[in-house]
Amino acid sequence: MFSDPIENVKRLGLVEGNRAVDFGSGSGAYSLAMARQVGVTGLVYAVEVQQVLLERLAREVKTQRINNLKIVHGDVDKIGGTGLRDGVADLVLLANILFQSDAKYTMILEAKRVLRAGGRLAVVEWSGSFGNLGPAEDRVVHPEEVKEIGAQAEMTFLNDFPAGEHHYGLMFQKNSRQP
Repeated sequence: MFSDPIENVKRLGLVEGNRAVDFGSGSGAYSLAMARQVGVTGLVYAVEVQQVLLERLAREVKTQRINNLKIVHGDVDKIGGTGLRDGVADLVLLANILFQSDAKYTMILEAKRVLRAGGRLAVVEWSGSFGNLGPAEDRVVHPEEVKEIGAQAEMTFLNDFPAGEHHYGLMFQKNSRQP
């Protein structure tokens, strides 16, 4: 497996009662893993623009009887596009989504907006194309670029973390004095 959502979520430092947001949740592998991690008192928002993927996730949530996952039809490439309120989350996850976006800076600003002061932004991204098993070579987003965008957005880089054989993980924090 290229990247294991369950193992990666364990590295995010989520605890019972946290609120987390999965930007570009797709069919929900990370959202479901985060919902289990934050427990019954926590909440996960799965934000996705593709309705067919949201419908698939809704079926899975119902099948697994998960009550702490909210499905949100939203556009993470726009400020306010998620429809979530400011400061709602302890953690925002961008997993395998930056390579798909032409609005990376805006996406990170939207993540920052929904994070509470001191909240964290986790990025899991392809480290290469791997013969087009991952994104096309010209769409690969290297860690240095993500760190630069994070700095431009006034996010503090905390650390990197292992995210699988073909992925990297980066953790940022919203400054505690920022609104």
